[in-house]
Amino acid sequence: MTLQDMKIYLDNCCFNRPFDDQSQIRIRIETEAKLKIQEEVRSGKIQLIWSYILDYENNRNPYIERKVRINGWKKYALQDIEENPEVLKTANLLNQIGIQKIDSLHISCAVFSKCDYFLTTDDKILQKADQIDYIKINDPIGFIKEVLS
Repeated sequence: MTLQDMKIYLDNCCFNRPFDDQSQIRIRIETEAKLKIQEEVRSGKIQLIWSYILDYENNRNPYIERKVRINGWKKYALQDIEENPEVLKTANLLNQIGIQKIDSLHISCAVFSKCDYFLTTDDKILQKADQIDYIKINDPIGFIKEVLS
């Protein structure tokens, strides 16, 4: 697989990372990694997947500027996944291993669209990543180390 064929899904935590308190080194480094990934998406080197659950979560964001900036990434998406029975079925399976409902819907949309990677900064998801064999789950730093270095 070439880099141009790679499909990734960033969850809402990832999209919000640059808006988090940058005084913590981990957050700063994750932000830089996420911005590099976005650069690769913008240049067409990596394909971004979007979903209805990203729209749902982003629309609940109380910060208008963040909401608008995150929504701007939708135009770069190769696909926009809508709710469907297969997404819901996979999400239910993910719920059974302790993944929260919203998070399971994000992961399920990524699986449905045949993404190569699901990227998150959510520690609860990352801790369960080894229990999910449908898709590679990583944080932005790990993705950079694994794919872009």
